[in-house]
Amino acid sequence: MIESFRGHELDAHYLGYFDCFNRQLFYEAHDVLEDLWLADKYGPNGDYYKGLIQLAGAFVHLQKNRLRPSAALFKLARTNFEKYPPMHEQLNLEAVQLIIDGWLFRLEKDEFTINPLLPTCVPQLALSKKS
Repeated sequence: MIESFRGHELDAHYLGYFDCFNRQLFYEAHDVLEDLWLADKYGPNGDYYKGLIQLAGAFVHLQKNRLRPSAALFKLARTNFEKYPPMHEQLNLEAVQLIIDGWLFRLEKDEFTINPLLPTCVPQLALSKKS
């Protein structure tokens, strides 16, 4: 899942995460990024990668109709992202925080009785070009 991203400016695991995530392959996104996270678990990006893994994990739970565990992972991801500047590793974390808040709102407004993950309502993450 990462071969096509080798040789780019950013790590292939990192790019592969976004590719999988945007294709709704959330478990695979989590899996692809885990190697990068394990290598930097206690480094400067450890909590950032952990937040991305938790974000993908939240959507894995939605795919399995586990709404409360999904919300818990959204909250953990949000907490991990708060440690970083608004733009980090070419990802707009302010936009990601808005995505998380929107999904939490959808889950909580229906008191965890309706799964908001629908074919017409899917998350997308985009990296910014480095300037």
